[in-house]
Amino acid sequence: MRSTDFTAFAWIATHPWLYPALEAAHIVGIALMLGSLVLVELRVWGWGAALPPPALARLGLSVSLAGFCLAGATGLMMFVSQAGELLANRLFVTKMVLLMFAGLNAAGFHARGSLDKLDRTARAQTLGSLGLWVAVIICGRWIAYY
Repeated sequence: MRSTDFTAFAWIATHPWLYPALEAAHIVGIALMLGSLVLVELRVWGWGAALPPPALARLGLSVSLAGFCLAGATGLMMFVSQAGELLANRLFVTKMVLLMFAGLNAAGFHARGSLDKLDRTARAQTLGSLGLWVAVIICGRWIAYY
C-alpha cells in the first residue's frame, strides 16, 4: 500500500450522510477554534481590558484546542477518503502549508510569553494568526471548486 493509497476509505466520500456530517463537524470545529481564538486576540489588542488575560486565555485556548482537535480529526477522515485527489489539489497543499505556519505562529506566541507582554510583537503575532486562519478557511472552501 502506497502512502497515498487509501482506497479502503473511499466509501466515506460517497456515503449519503457520513461525508456531509464530517464536513459539518469540521466547520463546527473551525468555528470553536477561531471564535475563541479571536476573543483572546482581541484581549491582546486591549479590548475587554477588565478581563485578566491568563483567565481568558485558559478558557479561550481550551475551547480553541478542542475545536482544532475536532477539525483535525474530521479533516483527517475526509482526507483519507480522497487522499490522491486532495494531494493533487494545489489549494489543499496550500491550506496544509498555511496550517503549518499558523501552528508555528501559535507556538512562537506562547513560547515568548506574549500573553504576559501584550506588546507590539504580540499584536503582530495575533494579526498574523488571524490572517493565516482566514487564509486556511478560504483555501479549504475553494478546494471543492478547484
